[in-house]
Amino acid sequence: MTRTIGMFASGAVLLGLAGTIASSRADTLDRTMYVTFTQAVALPRVELQPGMYRFVMADPATGNGVVRVTSADRRKFFAFALTYQVDRPASLAPGDVVTLGESARGKPPQVRIWYPDGDKEGRHFIYPE
Repeated sequence: MTRTIGMFASGAVLLGLAGTIASSRADTLDRTMYVTFTQAVALPRVELQPGMYRFVMADPATGNGVVRVTSADRRKFFAFALTYQVDRPASLAPGDVVTLGESARGKPPQVRIWYPDGDKEGRHFIYPE
């Protein structure tokens, strides 16, 4: 199953942001999801260039909130990111899988929250101050 959706920003901080994200569900246990960004985005301590990435809960059995991000083919590792659970807003469209936040001028927008496809909760990324 593949869907294409538009990127959006929390609090309308990224007005005029254009691009799409395509995602497909792969595994329900570890919430594996493939997300394609059409422009650069940021995660804690890393910048992701346009392309497809694999987002997965690192250890779903413990509920520790660590999200692992790799290339779609799993050959390149990008991040182990700490997260905490948040409720999915009722106003969020069913196919929306990320919320973007603001960033410094000239820097890519931050992925603030990842909503695994079909889940009622999302994972809010913790950025260093």
